[in-house]
Amino acid sequence: MSVYIGEFISLLFLAFALGLDAFSISLGMGMQRFRLKHIALIGIVIGLFHILMPFIGIVLGHVISGQIGNYATLVGGLLLFGIGAQMFFSVFNNQKKRLIQPIGIGLFILAFSVSIDSFSVGLSLGISGVKTALALFMFGLASMILAWGGMLIGRKVHGLIGAYSEILGGSILCGFGLNILFG
Repeated sequence: MSVYIGEFISLLFLAFALGLDAFSISLGMGMQRFRLKHIALIGIVIGLFHILMPFIGIVLGHVISGQIGNYATLVGGLLLFGIGAQMFFSVFNNQKKRLIQPIGIGLFILAFSVSIDSFSVGLSLGISGVKTALALFMFGLASMILAWGGMLIGRKVHGLIGAYSEILGGSILCGFGLNILFG
């Protein structure tokens, strides 16, 4: 029983870490003062992409894990650590991210770009053999709620904590990668 609780808590933290990317981008978008109906739509689409992308990654991860056998855990840990490090260090990149307008096809491009890191996480989770339905549900729900929260807070705060959320999310992913590698 404690194994299941531990896996649930790990997935909860991982879902939160993946959703922080959507949160930080939503903070900036929230300053554009979208209507609440549009904020709800943006969060739902981002949540759906955070289900779809890791699902594709998990399916590919299952296929790859059958091929590489004993190296599956090593590859999964390295992937998580690499994604986390990329998230962490992207904060210090001096280039400004171009903000895509979340209307029409731009909404799908935005949701895809925010959820692309969850594909890689799904790939590493597929290699390690995680509970697929639970992970996908938690990833989608967390990213949707964090996107909504980010947009609503962005309407009030005007981007005060955007970079710090990326640092936190990257640090959590690095920690999970190191836990898989050495834990």
